[in-house]
Amino acid sequence: MKISLGSWAFSFGPYASDPVPLDRIVERLAQAGYDGIELSGFPPHVALHDYPTRDSRKDLAKSIADRGLGISGYSADLSWVNPTVEGHKQKYLDLFRRHVELCEDIGSPLIRVDTVSAPGSVRDADYEKSFDRLAATWHDAAAIAGDSGVRLAWEFEPGFIFNKPSEVVAMHKRVDHANFRIMFDTCHAYMCSVVGARQHGAREVLAGGVSEFLDKLSGRIGAIHLIDSDGSLHGDETSTHRPFGQGRVEFEHLTPRLLAIPDIQWWTIDMSFWAGSWDLIESSRRFVSRLLQYHEVFR
Repeated sequence: MKISLGSWAFSFGPYASDPVPLDRIVERLAQAGYDGIELSGFPPHVALHDYPTRDSRKDLAKSIADRGLGISGYSADLSWVNPTVEGHKQKYLDLFRRHVELCEDIGSPLIRVDTVSAPGSVRDADYEKSFDRLAATWHDAAAIAGDSGVRLAWEFEPGFIFNKPSEVVAMHKRVDHANFRIMFDTCHAYMCSVVGARQHGAREVLAGGVSEFLDKLSGRIGAIHLIDSDGSLHGDETSTHRPFGQGRVEFEHLTPRLLAIPDIQWWTIDMSFWAGSWDLIESSRRFVSRLLQYHEVFR
């Protein structure tokens, strides 16, 4: 298993007013012993308009490879077009295709998406229709990505609609495409299955928590993000990405189960919106590395 870290940790939230340049992040991760980086498609990192040509993208990929790092995935900025809104399908797919082309050029094996819509932004009367529209759009998007050899992974979370455990499973079934997978973020999984944060209608939690959620998603997971959770929200919007060891996620229990998920090559550390993330680069890698070293011995 290879370990990467998401670059958005140093451009969102507390870092938004003074983001860390991408080349500095790459340098630091290489020095810290990471295997790779997961790239943010949001400014100021790898936005479409900053890398408009194949040559500019190849140069980016080379600069990362020259530091000994791979690329585990790409978080696309698709916020310009809301795929749950009627009439937006083709606009979304056109934008999505451009991001897939970027992934192809930089050698990213994965593209990450979300629902764009925030909880409470869709009326009750339109909720099911929005779900169906999104599933149909993602079915076609998965085909587009698959044709380029790029896996499509949906990151569910409290910051966006359709975040109940049952909705996550239902979405995977409804999309019904082999190239559409679920991104399992341990922090979001805790908030969605244990806390039931920002859910539509009646609150839904699982008696078995994250472990039970993992069972329900068996055969559906295509990407893994790791970070702790203390059960709170950041800014009343998304999950608080608490540093390892400061939350309630039972990593010792989850690690062998996550390792058993087939066709996963990367574990990505996600320290989004955490003010001290720059100072936790080395210790976070050591935490995950120790988990892997201990459990892989007994596989």
